[in-house]
Amino acid sequence: MLDLAHFSTGREVKSLWIKDPLAILADGADRGVVVRNGIIAELVPRGGMPTTPDVAIFEAAQHVILPGLINTHHHFYQTLTRAVAGASDCELFAWLKTLYPIWARLTPDALESGVTTAMASLMLSGCTTTTDHHYVFPPGLENAIDVEVAVARQLGMRVVLTRGSMNRSQRDGGLPPDSVVQDEDTILADCQRLVDTYHQRGPDAMIQIAFAPCSPFTVTASLMKNTAALAEKLDVRLHTHLAETADETRYCGEVYGCRPLDYIEQCGWLSSRVWVAHGVHFLPAEMARLARARVAVTHCPCSNQQLAAGHCPVCDLEAAGVRVGLGVDGSASNEKSNLIEEAYGAWLVQRARYGAGRVSYRDALRWATRGSAACIGREHELGDIAVNKAADLALFKLDELRFAGYGDALAAVVQGSAHRADRVMIAGRWAVEEGFIPGLDLPRLIARQNEMGRRLQGG
Repeated sequence: MLDLAHFSTGREVKSLWIKDPLAILADGADRGVVVRNGIIAELVPRGGMPTTPDVAIFEAAQHVILPGLINTHHHFYQTLTRAVAGASDCELFAWLKTLYPIWARLTPDALESGVTTAMASLMLSGCTTTTDHHYVFPPGLENAIDVEVAVARQLGMRVVLTRGSMNRSQRDGGLPPDSVVQDEDTILADCQRLVDTYHQRGPDAMIQIAFAPCSPFTVTASLMKNTAALAEKLDVRLHTHLAETADETRYCGEVYGCRPLDYIEQCGWLSSRVWVAHGVHFLPAEMARLARARVAVTHCPCSNQQLAAGHCPVCDLEAAGVRVGLGVDGSASNEKSNLIEEAYGAWLVQRARYGAGRVSYRDALRWATRGSAACIGREHELGDIAVNKAADLALFKLDELRFAGYGDALAAVVQGSAHRADRVMIAGRWAVEEGFIPGLDLPRLIARQNEMGRRLQGG
């Protein structure tokens, strides 16, 4: 296990004025924000001074301040299988068939390394809240979500961990091998256990649990229906892959006699507690149905391009009334866990699709913040720099060669493809300082991750 005995989850700041930023993604905060007791207590306008007494000061004249970025789709364990030989040039179904046998060898130690790598990478990119969709449970890895909770607590990151599941293996006409699936009773019992043990409610929640059957081609209709019923009973959110590839659409037509959206509706999944990943192949009429049901969609631009799945029609979805967020997806179909770079990718993909007049760099930032907060049902406390919202902030410097000569500092973060935050605050604590996570030995983590990856891949 990674030795984090001396790890610090960041220094708590009781009352701090983050003063005079280079730029800030908020109205009426030209002179910065005051953070107190984990929330944003005050916006300081141009020419103003804080009214909060006894504030310490952090000089932010070199920093662009964004709301903490929110990642709404990932598979942490896949950081262990980046750039695997035989998978790099595959589309989704062939890619999965190549990687499932490797993932079947996952161990708790390997998973802990992969989770730490993914979360640390996200934090260093300005991400303050992340989801994860873990759906592979080979023998010995039954407590995978418990491993993820432990790492999140050590790093001090806000998380929504989705308890994924697969119960339709190759013997049942599905894609995954028998060794990585579980039976329905085991899955549902563990879902209940995880909510009872870890799920926090309220605006300051740091750890939440959601349920996430993997996809239409890896789970049964019974599991889909019963998972939705349990989520309703326990009042937690639901997540799955949907409309990612043309192969998925064909599969649903052949097996279920309908399109993917029709199938999940039959399973009781068209509700406001649902957000789905990808959404590449929705028809216009389906977008209207998603909007009426208040189902949100996560756009994963880099993964969709790498697997040649197509492009999510984000502007059409939003025009129909669908809320859209961003996700980096697994690090075997994206290679990186970097959310600010994902915003850059989203800006490029959607601008190429819809034109410069419809897609701004501000849209990319909105998808990574407010849009993502809506995906996880936390738009009231996350995703904006506003009074009484969580003090989750990402601070970027523009002192690299890539930014030299910039004009608009906010635009430069996206258009210059920022890749690493200088500082990150989560719940009022500095979780990243001067580009590093306090107490985390990155060279040691990288060495361990490389070793675990080699073992897993049989090297």
